[in-house]
Amino acid sequence: MKVAITGGTGFIGSILTAKLQQNGHDVIILTRKPSSEHDGIQYVQWLTDHAAPENEIGHLDAIVNLAGVSIDEGRWTSERKKAIRDSRITATQEVLRIVRTLPEKPSVLVNASAIGIYPPSLTAEYTDSSTAVGENFLAKTVYDWENLAEHAGDLGVRTVFTRFGIVLGKKGGALPLIKLPYQLFAGGKIGSGNQWFSWVHVDDVANAIIFSLENNAVKGPVNVVAPSPMHMNAFGKTIAKVLGRPHWFPVPSFAMELALGEKSIVVLEGQHVLPTKLLQNGFTFQYPSLEPALKNLL
Repeated sequence: MKVAITGGTGFIGSILTAKLQQNGHDVIILTRKPSSEHDGIQYVQWLTDHAAPENEIGHLDAIVNLAGVSIDEGRWTSERKKAIRDSRITATQEVLRIVRTLPEKPSVLVNASAIGIYPPSLTAEYTDSSTAVGENFLAKTVYDWENLAEHAGDLGVRTVFTRFGIVLGKKGGALPLIKLPYQLFAGGKIGSGNQWFSWVHVDDVANAIIFSLENNAVKGPVNVVAPSPMHMNAFGKTIAKVLGRPHWFPVPSFAMELALGEKSIVVLEGQHVLPTKLLQNGFTFQYPSLEPALKNLL
């Protein structure tokens, strides 16, 4: 399979690229840098003046769209929020433009998304068929992002929205920030501790994307979360256990709001999300439980 990836050098994209190559697939990475080729990967310039990636990529079996400014870095100022939203919309518009120009369309588009589309709740349980949409910035951004990417279906392209949970990895995602207080012997309950934390190991994220590429039955929203979501307090206790550190220093909600601003909703509010579609279609999680996942990462 020949797969083009946007955001292919990022946190998730770099791991996905390595796994695709290991599985014998050809990889094209769309990048703002000049086109080149090395380590068996073709780099094709896009989103710059005069770039015409459709003239370089040739036949394409699939596209994975991971491009977008990280939500994990920096405070959500008005400028940052605009960059988060605009980067996703612009990249997806360009992906659609490229697909329209290709004489032979790719068979599938896997478009990144997020469980942040769901409303925060202590009691609701969200599956891939849940239609509830939250009202905060992240939910509205994800909703608009998915609605735009959905136009690939009008071009005859199977479209998958991989709704990532809180992704845990060694070099990116939420874990470096979450583990830091524990490493400093200051970890403990965040906010009420009762908020849901629907996490997933980054290896399972990459595997779920490949699974979605290879399985024609998978389409529409796909919750990419481990099958064992936890309350935040239990999540913290597990980190403490794996690191051999205490779980004792509570961080009240107002302190998180002062430190992170609007972005504090990521840790103070949560959703109980289940990967129903992945499990029904036979996907096997490498890390279905938190403690083995953390032992691998920490």
